[in-house]
Amino acid sequence: MSRRSVIKRTLQTAAVLCLSFSLHSPSALAQFSGPALTASSTVNQPLTPTTDPAILYPAGHEVRLASGDLISVHLYASTDYIPIARVSVDGSIQLPLIGKIQIQGLTIAEAERLIADKLVAAGMYRNPQVNIQLTDSPNQVATVTGELHQVVPVNGQRRLQDVLAVAGGLPATASHTITIQRPDVDQPIVVDLGNDPLKSDKTNVPIFAGDTIVVSRAGAVYMLGAFKTVGAIPLQQNSPLTLMQAASLAGGPGFEGKMKDLHLIRTVGLDRKVVMLDMKRVMDGKDPDPVLQTDDIVLLPNSLIKSAIKSGGFSTLVGLGSILAVVLR
Repeated sequence: MSRRSVIKRTLQTAAVLCLSFSLHSPSALAQFSGPALTASSTVNQPLTPTTDPAILYPAGHEVRLASGDLISVHLYASTDYIPIARVSVDGSIQLPLIGKIQIQGLTIAEAERLIADKLVAAGMYRNPQVNIQLTDSPNQVATVTGELHQVVPVNGQRRLQDVLAVAGGLPATASHTITIQRPDVDQPIVVDLGNDPLKSDKTNVPIFAGDTIVVSRAGAVYMLGAFKTVGAIPLQQNSPLTLMQAASLAGGPGFEGKMKDLHLIRTVGLDRKVVMLDMKRVMDGKDPDPVLQTDDIVLLPNSLIKSAIKSGGFSTLVGLGSILAVVLR
């Protein structure tokens, strides 16, 4: 056997060994396995914006007294009965001539009628005109939670945009779909702020004391495989994110990536779909640059041969070939 044949066969053997090593290395394992969410799953279901005007814009929403409220009671044309009382933990107040009465959960008008009836029943007044002023209340606030954390005073009512502005405004990581939890409404109120400033007045719904405004985190896309930096990239609500932009944020594709075999994995409802793309054609402007959606998974598979070369296989082959060439010279 000639020296050239020996070198050729040795290099072929080394190439097979390097390729076998790359097949069994951790980098060649599947990025994920297992089924997607089943049809019975109730996790992360899409939110449907509330459209009922009666819920979004209630005709009346009176203040109800609660524990900690400080009220002052006045009688029309009378200066000798002006007690001040704070609602106790059990929802009651103590007033002169009447004693202890329960006002927890009553509106101011209902509390005025109750006090007037008690004064008449005690034989102190015939037709008293009672007026209540709410002078201090730790309950007249709306709570903003999630991506924002703030307790905003609400005297009567305020608008959603006003409350969010007082809380510091929506950060870039916040979703534009806002959830409002209201004590007297069974289901959460879902408001989609959108991205069009000209339509913002339609979503600027009233906020009342006791409301909890939940600002959730915006969605993300997930870059896997042969990108230089893998992980989640948050989506900004006011700016679409394309495949090329996401690839740039991920550091660009690595040398070992199979550019013609890009997988875009998208969940539509409860179904997971895979769209095959040629990233090279997209980069060259021959194919459109797709806009990514929340929870998209962009997977750039590894080329086994390129991975072997990148991990040192090529240098190993060259070094072994050089040694054999010297030995067999």
